[in-house]
Amino acid sequence: MAFCNIQARTHWMQTPGSTANCPPGLEYLTQINHLFVCQHFDLEVFSPFETNKTYDVMNNQGQRLYFAEEKSNCFIRHLCGPSRPLTMTIYDNVGCDVITLHKALRWSCCWSNCCLQKLKVEAPPGEIIGYVYQYYHPFLPMFKIKNENKENLMKIKGPCVVSSCLKDLNFNLLSLDEEMIIGKISNQWIGFMRELFTNTNKFGIQFPFDLDVRIKALMLGASFLIGYMYFELWS
Repeated sequence: MAFCNIQARTHWMQTPGSTANCPPGLEYLTQINHLFVCQHFDLEVFSPFETNKTYDVMNNQGQRLYFAEEKSNCFIRHLCGPSRPLTMTIYDNVGCDVITLHKALRWSCCWSNCCLQKLKVEAPPGEIIGYVYQYYHPFLPMFKIKNENKENLMKIKGPCVVSSCLKDLNFNLLSLDEEMIIGKISNQWIGFMRELFTNTNKFGIQFPFDLDVRIKALMLGASFLIGYMYFELWS
């Protein structure tokens, strides 16, 4: 994923044909091994309150695959900040909602089960394809990717220090035994002053071409969750 200002010249990726055993709307993910998400950002809009976030999901050619919109309560956004509950709806090029992310209210004040973060991913909306669960580790941000039956598929392991002021932070997608790196979610810091005035802090997802599209969609969901948890531009 990548934070950037969206230009009017951004074009949609050509709609791929239908693919067997692929949830409708996820066909785009069969043709890529990188994703970038660009947050819509308007320097002319200033408000003391948190506002709903919107994003473009793009390929490495700069073509738009999806448009994502957060839906949450204004009062709760202001009160809870990045811990807030929300629904993220992800649309295709004709405005059909193809992926829905549900994040519950979870405070980050302790390590009990009531505070560890969870995300439910549906594709298409109403059909659960999996979950992203944070789990306790004394030093590292750790998550598990689960299927629709809550069976563990893969792990995500973050760095020991997480800050939007640090560069090249990688959250590695690992096999369950943690012996193999399958992909990564990464934050690439480009400098405080440029980030402050242009909102171009970069955040990306990388995975194998042949990875199941459902896991690619789960990684996209995990990226939003990690962004809200650790990187202030997402809050």
